[in-house]
Amino acid sequence: MKILQSGVLCIKHKRFIVMKKTKKRILMVGFLLSVFISLYSQSVIHLKSTGEDMTPIVRKAIEGVNEKKIRLEFEKGIYYFKPDYAFDKYCYITNHENGYKKIIFPFEGFESVEVVGNGAELVFHGQVLPFLFENCGNVSFSDVSIDWDIPFSFQGEVIAVNEEEGWRDIKPSVQGFSWKLNKGRLMFPNIDGFHFSSLGSSLPFNPQTKNVSHGAYDMSSRPERVEKLPNGNLRFYEKLKHYPSVGSILHSKGPMNENRYAPAVHVISSGDVNIDSVVVHHALGMGFLFERSNNATLTNCGVYVKDKSDRVVSIIADATHFCNCKGDILVENCRFESMLDDGTNVHGTYVEVDKVVDEYTVRYFLGHKQQLGFQFAGIGDEIWFIHQPDPSRQTTGIVTAMELINDRYAEIKFKDKIPETTKKGDILENKTWNPTFTMRGCTIQHHRARNIVIKTPKKILIENNQLSSMMSSILFRGETFYWYESGAVEDVIISNNDFYYVAYSGSEHAVMYVTPRLAKSFDKTICYDRNIHFINNRISTFDNRIVIADRVDGLFIKDNTIEKLHTYPQLYPEAPLFELINCQNVEVSGNKYKGEFSQAFRVDEKSKQSLIVRNNRGFKLDLKK
Repeated sequence: MKILQSGVLCIKHKRFIVMKKTKKRILMVGFLLSVFISLYSQSVIHLKSTGEDMTPIVRKAIEGVNEKKIRLEFEKGIYYFKPDYAFDKYCYITNHENGYKKIIFPFEGFESVEVVGNGAELVFHGQVLPFLFENCGNVSFSDVSIDWDIPFSFQGEVIAVNEEEGWRDIKPSVQGFSWKLNKGRLMFPNIDGFHFSSLGSSLPFNPQTKNVSHGAYDMSSRPERVEKLPNGNLRFYEKLKHYPSVGSILHSKGPMNENRYAPAVHVISSGDVNIDSVVVHHALGMGFLFERSNNATLTNCGVYVKDKSDRVVSIIADATHFCNCKGDILVENCRFESMLDDGTNVHGTYVEVDKVVDEYTVRYFLGHKQQLGFQFAGIGDEIWFIHQPDPSRQTTGIVTAMELINDRYAEIKFKDKIPETTKKGDILENKTWNPTFTMRGCTIQHHRARNIVIKTPKKILIENNQLSSMMSSILFRGETFYWYESGAVEDVIISNNDFYYVAYSGSEHAVMYVTPRLAKSFDKTICYDRNIHFINNRISTFDNRIVIADRVDGLFIKDNTIEKLHTYPQLYPEAPLFELINCQNVEVSGNKYKGEFSQAFRVDEKSKQSLIVRNNRGFKLDLKK
């Protein structure tokens, strides 16, 4: 072994001279030696904080690694990273903006990667992608926190509002934030020459609870002008449909297509990933993003604002996101708070047929801008054909060749002839790349959007979680347009969870919302999702809606305890508890409800035919027109 000044611990292998007479023995010893070397050859990087920019030190160390296995170990301390000397390359990152990214820890092509944090605190500056694991196997990542010195956010307390004149006064947060006024425009974060083109996506927060304000709406803010008042506050001149309440904390993150630079941790085309006790306090996109990867476990991880911080928002987008993964995904004992999108989103990707090229080949395109460059399929993958107007999965085909035309279009060739009915506008879904998903023991709260968005046909288990969400807590939404996120669920158990303070957005939601979003060319009466069991949960709600279900075959709402509270004003007092649209084989039984409501059920004719309602306390089947 030899320790280099760069901090790389390399294993050098001496030459073995094997004095044997038979060629057979020489070959056997050589084989065993090669196995030994491949198993134990590992580069080890030890990092110790210098109190200055660590990026050039890390880059030099990783570039000096020749082995296929790497271990990076931090000594406990605070580490600072800037983008100036970072590795950079053009990255396609699903649900983010593609482009050249500054990468601090680029792990690519390793057989195994082990990152041991030992409680290290990593603080980043500017536009960077902290951790990239690409084409790696056996990834282990543990015991670090990730934060930014200056968040890519603007926030301030709403001091006054004048709806008639169209202005609002904000006392801006100054400590730890970066912004400036320039010719009537607020420019933030104003870091290294970068600023957003407008305030963009903005939301008010309750300063006491840290939740999004009760009844708040998403808004895209682009003031006509901003002026600084004598007392140091800022006056924003802008006509809004919904004004934030005085006393709330208004937060802005920049406009869509500008505000998702990169996740904190990006795992792509990798396998057997174990992340434990990694906490993200801020990121310029998602917290943990997995693309086309096999087997992932997140335990004891977190996305939340650092203790005693004045920030009301942690990260800009989803806490966790899994796109076209397979194998088993487990998210356990995690804490996700104060992010500006979902706690988790698990889905595949629909692509749309652009042209039938020949009997074996179709050309497809990726529909959403933030999917460009995404690897939809590879050789050997099994693909579902979905023919308009029926959204059901039908025939399958095995991929034998892929030809990329550009970042949006590709041709895909199949082993057997494609179905004769295949035509432009049909949808393809990758059957091979779908995971099982388990989430248990997690707390998700104080954030925008949904706790859990999930779309995989394989087994889904959501149990023993604490869940509170601005929008619906659980959302099932496959969609054949806009986001093009597949697909229909077939085996779901949601059990023994605590749902509290859910669906307090200004727009209408429910504790559980099943709502496929399919293009006009698809029949909206055909069932899409199947076999959803919502059982033995505890729900504390201020409003009426518990479940909205659209096009479900097999929905079982059983043995739940529901209590109506008066902690907040109702937003939709006339809404029913349960609404069923084009469903079949629905059972609502053994539930206990305490509180008042205007209507228990709203059910259409198709759903009535096979609906079973029995043994419930506190409500009954009383269908009103």
